[in-house]
Amino acid sequence: MNNNTSFSAEELSTLREHGVVLFADRVIFDAQPPMPQQQIDAVQALCAGPLPEALVALWQHTAGGRLDYDLALPMNGNVESVSWSELFWDGSDGYRDLQGWIEHEQELAEEAAEDSGTPWSGKLTHLPFGGFEYCDRVYAVVEPGATHGQVIAWKQGLPPAWTHALHEDGLSPVAADLYGAFAALHLDEDPLAPTGDYFSGQALLAYLDDRHEGYGLDLDLMDKLVTFYCRAIVDWRTPLADGTLRHHPALARAALRHAIATDDAALVAELAAAGLNFEGPHEGSALATDVAVGHSAFAAAAALVRAGAPVAPDVLRNIDGQISPELTSALLDNGAEPTVAAIVKCAACGAPASAHLIADACAQIGIDVPPAFVADRDAMLVELETTLAQMRDGTHGHYLGQEGLAERIEHLQTFRL
Repeated sequence: MNNNTSFSAEELSTLREHGVVLFADRVIFDAQPPMPQQQIDAVQALCAGPLPEALVALWQHTAGGRLDYDLALPMNGNVESVSWSELFWDGSDGYRDLQGWIEHEQELAEEAAEDSGTPWSGKLTHLPFGGFEYCDRVYAVVEPGATHGQVIAWKQGLPPAWTHALHEDGLSPVAADLYGAFAALHLDEDPLAPTGDYFSGQALLAYLDDRHEGYGLDLDLMDKLVTFYCRAIVDWRTPLADGTLRHHPALARAALRHAIATDDAALVAELAAAGLNFEGPHEGSALATDVAVGHSAFAAAAALVRAGAPVAPDVLRNIDGQISPELTSALLDNGAEPTVAAIVKCAACGAPASAHLIADACAQIGIDVPPAFVADRDAMLVELETTLAQMRDGTHGHYLGQEGLAERIEHLQTFRL
């Protein structure tokens, strides 16, 4: 399953010296030496069935390392991004190492058996071998049966305050085996031309830069590896051009994600003309319009509304920029519910015309706006002023920075209903 034909044996050896190995067409960095057979046998002894051949092949190649790809899966009705950034290995400095996660899983299995009143065999049916800290975990099914070898992702639910996040733990199959799971790892965007400050590929590129500058990794070999890595970029442009994109939901989602990230109204219109369905969750439980408004991609949001994309009742809670009154009016006309909190947000963001539109809509449904606005505004002012003071004394950080916080405070102080 390894496709290393573009690299010579000498190049692969050099890459390994720099902590990089290739497996199933994917790049593993900070890669460990192969797992000793004795250790593989020790893990096997803990499992209810044989270790999947693909997992053994991986461990015979490297005992673990880091990955830097995108992975999105359906979970509990959401579309969830799963962070599979580590292949657990013994002695790693992660939240737990491989043995630590195995012991954790044994404890959970024993507790579950006690709770159900059934004896536990002492053997694992699901082997944790990757994930991210305590939030996301990737398992291989190691019990005999039809699902043996299947790779399953688990994600921890977050408190309700995390809007649009998974609020209960979720499980989803990734693929029938590890090779398929590696094939599911992809890049939504070109890491050499990112659309945001944070993107998949960032960690790998930083690692390679460090190996080049500090350890002499040849620049040509580094560039060759990056080219190989970028083969995982999803291609939605070709099916868009040939009229088949609507038949590929994952690619369609990547195309829409790009349109929102670049605030490209023309691309949204092109996707709509190509027959894309904008229904259902786009990220987490958020609709595409939620995501666009939350990212202040207001041109894309307006194009989505024009294309008939659904508007969630609570979409106005996502406002975090100077939203135009035209878009605000369109959202209200298509199902957005006016709230006093949204008035305050618009005022803070320097969108007074939108704030007044929402205030009028609130009054029309019977809300006594002035006292409610004063209470919410004062609460936000306290929060912003406290955060600004913490930033100034170096005890707190904030994505707006000191200047942005001060600007929002001024907007709130000067706004009048």
